[in-house]
Amino acid sequence: MSGCAARRYVAAALGRCRARGPPLWESTPPRGPRTLSAGAAVALPPLLLPPRRHLSSRNRPEGKVLETVGVFEAPKQHGKYETGQLFLHSVFGYRGIVLFPWQARLYDRDVASPVTEKSENAAGHGSKEVKGKTHTYYQVLIDARDCPHISQRSQTEAVTFLANHDDSRALYAIPGLDYVSHEDILPYSSTDQVPIQHELFERFLMYDQTKVPPFVARDTLCAWQEKNHPWLELSDVHRETTENIRVTVIPFYMGMREAQNSHVYWWRYCIRLENLDSEVVQLRERHWRIFSLSGTLETVRGRGVVGREPVLSKEQPAFQYSSHVSLQASSGHMWGTFRFERPDGSHFDVRIPPFSLESNKDEKTPPSGLHW
Repeated sequence: MSGCAARRYVAAALGRCRARGPPLWESTPPRGPRTLSAGAAVALPPLLLPPRRHLSSRNRPEGKVLETVGVFEAPKQHGKYETGQLFLHSVFGYRGIVLFPWQARLYDRDVASPVTEKSENAAGHGSKEVKGKTHTYYQVLIDARDCPHISQRSQTEAVTFLANHDDSRALYAIPGLDYVSHEDILPYSSTDQVPIQHELFERFLMYDQTKVPPFVARDTLCAWQEKNHPWLELSDVHRETTENIRVTVIPFYMGMREAQNSHVYWWRYCIRLENLDSEVVQLRERHWRIFSLSGTLETVRGRGVVGREPVLSKEQPAFQYSSHVSLQASSGHMWGTFRFERPDGSHFDVRIPPFSLESNKDEKTPPSGLHW
């Protein structure tokens, strides 16, 4: 485990995460250039700006001193953000910086296709025919000062990878590395030459006052992206809304390992649940169906997700978590439902959009960790 201070051992068994973090508030994008602010009395920089100029998010052990963080910029309606762009996450409120973009295919089942047909996938699950559209996501660093306060997420280690062959079930993670959709970014600028606290910040980026934004990629960032691209790549995003609960799923191929003279293929998947209504609901159960190209169909039921039963409300509308799945085949499908409970005790099921588990068939060697 040498070469990168940011990697660490997370778990010996895949798919089990621990929850942490205080509650989150809903946020609203500002209009026009304004400075960001927060005091030591709050966990993160609020995005509902008060009528003042200076904002801050640095906690002081004594007093409630406000410090300048930066100045909001107008969000981009078209085009994409460049490497080095500072931002606040519009849902989870943390400070971050863009490393590089990914071009994903978004399959949104809430958007009607020109021809609405029914189809049967390989597992016999009836669904609408959905056409994907290109959508921009970003690989970003999360400010370490904000990680302990990111509520409504089971973890901030959104990027995990498999260990070396000597321990085929070990899982490693890179703390504070995330994937962010274009519309979740609230851009801002700062005169601070090290505005983000993260162990990889100065390894990946350097300050250049002649550039806009003034943080540019080092050669190490370019090399890291190129070498680790197989297990970093974000390619497909699936979205569907039921009863005003929107489920977004992003699957990632992690690699293949040999176990007991057979090949085992691993994927991680990130799920976000969003309450688009004002009614308070609580997630109670999950019901998964996992189809493998080998011909097996597995059913998984359980309480909550990753050991939690999150409450989604107007004040705390979103919850996000990651988990893992393995198949003894190079591809498969997953789909299912989440069962939610209303305040009156009634229940309803929310569909998890079906998504494919595809391996990188042209991969010469499986991803096995961080390379520089």
